[in-house]
Amino acid sequence: MHISEGVLSLPVISVGFAITAAGTWMGLKKIDSEKLVTVALLSSVFFVASLIHIPIGPSSAHLIMSGLLGLMLGWAAFPAILTGLLLQAVLFQYGGLTSIGVNTADMALPAVIFYFLFKGLVSRGGKYMSIGTFLCGALSIAGSSIMTAAALSFSDDSFIEAAQAIIYAHIPIMLAEGLICMFAYGFIHKVRPEMLVPESVS
Repeated sequence: MHISEGVLSLPVISVGFAITAAGTWMGLKKIDSEKLVTVALLSSVFFVASLIHIPIGPSSAHLIMSGLLGLMLGWAAFPAILTGLLLQAVLFQYGGLTSIGVNTADMALPAVIFYFLFKGLVSRGGKYMSIGTFLCGALSIAGSSIMTAAALSFSDDSFIEAAQAIIYAHIPIMLAEGLICMFAYGFIHKVRPEMLVPESVS
């Protein structure tokens, strides 16, 4: 869901950088040193998962794993995703430096929002945890799709059709990420539950 360089308008770029700066500041402020390895590991997961792109006009579709990052990191999802996007922009020219604020906000903000919305449900365990993690994974992608589409639409009316295509193209990815998030979180909950204590970074 990377928006290419030179596509966005200055006001949209400014709003994106403001959201990302605030979210990254919150994430860095709250990161517990004991969670630093988990943050780095999940940033790597994000980096690898989003390397395979399917171009859709000025953007692209791919796995993101932002819902899982939100569930496990809380606010620290912002610096984790920003780091992954920065490396992709520098090493592979995915997205761009001027659009990195919007790209980070599009992927990290929904993940953090749905973490806070569903953490109570997830903490109940059992089927509630499965439902909560699936919804967090799927709806984080839905939120990211809508935010990306909005950023393109507000930048130029000619991107409206591409913005709509982005939302439709991500419907199967929403379902896939919901399932991946549910099974991955459930597995980690069984074998490494100490990794699933986001209160120290949320």
